[in-house]
Order: sequence, then C-alpha cells, then structure tokens
Amino acid sequence: MSDPQRLVIATRASRLALWQAEHVRDRLRALYPGCAVELLTLTTRGDQILDRTLSKVGGKGLFVKELETALLDGRADLAVHSLKDVPVDLQSPFDLCAVLERADPRDAFVSNDYATLADLPAGAVVGTSSLRRESQIRQRYPHLAVKPLRGNLDTRLGKLDRGDYAAIVLAAAGLQRLGLQARIRCLLDPDQSLPAAGQGALGIEIRDDRDDLRAWLAPLASADTTACVVAERAVSRALGGSCQVPLAAYAQIAGDALSLRALVASPDGARIVRCQRDGPAAEAQAIGAAAAQELLAGGAAAILAELLQEPPAS
Repeated sequence: MSDPQRLVIATRASRLALWQAEHVRDRLRALYPGCAVELLTLTTRGDQILDRTLSKVGGKGLFVKELETALLDGRADLAVHSLKDVPVDLQSPFDLCAVLERADPRDAFVSNDYATLADLPAGAVVGTSSLRRESQIRQRYPHLAVKPLRGNLDTRLGKLDRGDYAAIVLAAAGLQRLGLQARIRCLLDPDQSLPAAGQGALGIEIRDDRDDLRAWLAPLASADTTACVVAERAVSRALGGSCQVPLAAYAQIAGDALSLRALVASPDGARIVRCQRDGPAAEAQAIGAAAAQELLAGGAAAILAELLQEPPAS
C-alpha cells in the first residue's frame, strides 16, 4: 500500500490537546515525509461547560463528540485524544486504532505553599476534576475540603494562583508535556492515588471502515501500553465506568507479565474496594474482566448500586 498523501487530525483547541495532536502530526511527518499532515481545531461541549463537574453534565464523551462528527463527515481522518477521556464503550462506526507509548501515569500535587497533601492544614481546599482523585484524597485526608476544579490546564493553574485553592491535583503527564513540570511539588505514588484507566496515554480514533488509516497508524502503537490500557479499560467497561463512578485501574508490564491494580470507591472515600490481578500480558482483557468481578464481589456492586440510585443531574 502506498504512503498517505494528506492526513487531517481533529483536535480540541486547548493548549494540551494541541500539543498532543502536534506530537502525533510530527510522528506521522517523520514516518511519511511526503505526506501533508494538518490539524483541524474544534471546541467541544466539554470545553464550553466549565461551571459544573463532568459527572453532572454527561461525562467524558463531551470531549470527543465534535471530533467524531468531523471523522464522520470527512473533515478529518483521525482524532487524537488523551485516552482517559475516551469512553470505554466506543462502538461502530468508530475504532480506537492505536495507543501510543505511555507518559507518566501518576497524579501530581501542585501548590504554591505546601509540599505534599500531608502538609495541608485542616480545612484547606484541594481542587480536582475527578471523583476518583477526590475519593482517595478524602479517605486519606478527611480533614481536607475537596472542591470541583474545571477548565483547561492553564485555567486550573490560574485558579490556584488566584488563591481559590490551597492545592490542586492534576495528571502529571499534562504538566510535563507542556513544560510545566516545575509546578509539580510532588508526584503521588499509585498507592496514594491510583491512576485512571488510560491515564498518561494518547489514543488515536478513526472510522472503523478506514483500513488504510489503520495500517498507516500501526507503527505509532506501543504493544506494552496497549496491553496495559486494554486491561484497565476492561475493568472500567465491566463496571460501567464513567465520570459518575470513582474508579481507578492501573496496569504495569514486566517482560511478558502484567500486573493490574484497580479500585472502586464511594465519592466520600468512606468505602474503597481494591484488588490486584496478575497474569500474562497476552491475556490483558481477561485480567481486567476478572479484576472487575473481584471488585464487584468485594463490595463494589453495593457502591455502584447506590450511585445509580442517585437522581440524574438536571
């Protein structure tokens, strides 16, 4: 098959999303020097709604819908996403065709006045956009006040600098990609804050009828990262993973062996159910499914049932 002549990448307009799309653009230009690779910049509903948490306005799918529309109508060939923003129930006519090598998957503690979460005084306000982070912080540090934090990376840092929060917790990879690693006071070990499924990884979405694109993009994929996120997303899929569920799943690979840790929590952090599953990396999907069943049997089913009984947001 001949090399591509022109490829259009759909991306969100935020600085981090543009970095991610430009990273894929540069990788494609290196692979296919004769190909014109262009960006189509779009604003999504998730970028527009900043006064409510994602769990109350429709979840992470709000960050991909406009990009998928561009794939469907032919304005774009591929879309680049932070993988943790891609719904786990992605279905035809779309396909997650390549997962790139993962960056740092950990959460980062950012503060102008304090070095760690443990240093924060009682009542200090911590900002996060994630129920997953919130539940884990509340369990370990019940004396802290955890408040919602929305907006792109620069907006969130601006709210911290303005004094709205004593500290905020963000994905380390985003800060590092934008050259803002100096803002990180410390990185949270997965034992402290287990990452979200797919955190730190970039995923490329295409229409599922584009076999040409699937072949062209294959060299960008990382086999190890793909296996890890297959296991992680299998947990999330089995548990109906969405922004309404405080759920974490993080896998690591050593040689041919995969180790997966996962948890489900109540939003207040009062109950957290954890599990660990190990097995061959080639069985990543099955490992993730087994972890989900272990969580359900260990108490996650009751937590999820309570969350589903809560009235939907108006």
